[in-house]
Amino acid sequence: MKDHSHTNHKSTEQPNKQQLLNRLKRIEGQVRGIHNMVENDRYCVDILNQIAAIQSAMNKVSLALVEDHTNHCVANAIKNGEGEESIEELMEVIKRMIK
Repeated sequence: MKDHSHTNHKSTEQPNKQQLLNRLKRIEGQVRGIHNMVENDRYCVDILNQIAAIQSAMNKVSLALVEDHTNHCVANAIKNGEGEESIEELMEVIKRMIK
């Protein structure tokens, strides 16, 4: 199986680009908040709760991207007779996501 993580230079226009950027901006703020919590010797459980919130937010971003990719890129590849490769690529990335 091919590893596309470093060699795949395809691009696409994200249909929900602004929504994804807004979510990522909030996640960046949360990560900075955790940095400050560690710096200020906050209680470990509070830090872990914030990390769990970030992981959940990243999962939502990932799922939104998977959904957009499936509905657009994979669907188009299937219509163009290139579905098998596109589905294989999608499954590989999903496998990496759930490790």
